[in-house]
Amino acid sequence: MASPPVLASARDIRLDLFRGLALWFIYIDHVPTNVVSWLTVRNYGFSDATEIFVFISGYTAVIAYGRMLQREGWLRTGARVYRRVWQLYVAHILLFVAFTAQIVWLSVARDMPALIEEMELMGLGENPYQAILQAALLKFRPVNLDVLPLYIVLLAAFPFVLPVVVRRPFAVIAASLALYAATCHFNWGLPAYPDNKVWYFNPLAWQVVFYVGAAMAVLGPQIAWLDRFRWPLSVLAVLFLLFAAFIALSWHYNWLAERVPAWVARQIYPIDKTNIDILRFLHFLAVAWLVRLAIPADAPMLRWRVFEPLRRCGEQSLLIFCIGTFLSLSAQVIVSHFEESILSQIVVSIAGVAIMCGAAYIAAWFKGGGTAAPRRPMAASPAQ
Repeated sequence: MASPPVLASARDIRLDLFRGLALWFIYIDHVPTNVVSWLTVRNYGFSDATEIFVFISGYTAVIAYGRMLQREGWLRTGARVYRRVWQLYVAHILLFVAFTAQIVWLSVARDMPALIEEMELMGLGENPYQAILQAALLKFRPVNLDVLPLYIVLLAAFPFVLPVVVRRPFAVIAASLALYAATCHFNWGLPAYPDNKVWYFNPLAWQVVFYVGAAMAVLGPQIAWLDRFRWPLSVLAVLFLLFAAFIALSWHYNWLAERVPAWVARQIYPIDKTNIDILRFLHFLAVAWLVRLAIPADAPMLRWRVFEPLRRCGEQSLLIFCIGTFLSLSAQVIVSHFEESILSQIVVSIAGVAIMCGAAYIAAWFKGGGTAAPRRPMAASPAQ
């Protein structure tokens, strides 16, 4: 009997490459009024780098922990998952402290009191003890610190779904879609602090991206039968992406906005990010389908040296995400200091990405014991 896809030992370089690309995009997009963000996917459709990151996280989680499940059993695998959850939680708390300190220091040093309100940290000054407690419970956080809590919650529930997704991936997809539909219909969500807010990325909705990614790690070869419909599906995907690009660009150009029919606007708005609107989800799936066809797993270009910095950042995703989030606020202040000049936007974007790449290479050097880190099988890299 052929081994199930989850046991495959070959490393899919696309995962590291596109996860690294998503991390670069997240950093660039977190710098307001950044002209370089026109090079990311955000301005050309409904989805953005967040969907890429969450999907790949689900995919790699199954590859890594699915092998552990079959080799070591559920109990030890669950323990390994929760060790990773703890690492993510500690990273989030440290990032929260560093990011908050950076906001407060900049607010005082540069006489920018509005920055604290802009970054949604007013609750810390109004009721610091309650705010610290709520931060420990992942319910209070400044702007741009929403992705890690989402991932923590998704991964915390993962051990209970892993045995099912390995054996019944279609059942997991069905259950995930049902929960997503119910969440959107009944407006379920996790409470945030203060003012009875909800999580910016609602895990009850975003789990659909994570678990579709997880299921695809098992179903990869089995869904190859869709290739017989390659051309009609590709045409539909391209048409949908063109429609999404037209709508997204209309948010920036009035002459395009005037050409959006009123009945279309009534049907598609609001395009909700908190509960990942269905248009965002479909847009990501269309992009993923076309990327799968355009860049197969054995494409020689994936090993080009020019893409190595992307792969390195993808391999060290937790570290690079934290660095990028911290740097984004510094970049915002620098751009503001230079009156949002285009040159300052380009410089901070390049400098931030360069720092992230440098950190990724240093981390790989340390992991390799002071030498270039060898290529590891995917199973040895659980949800980096």
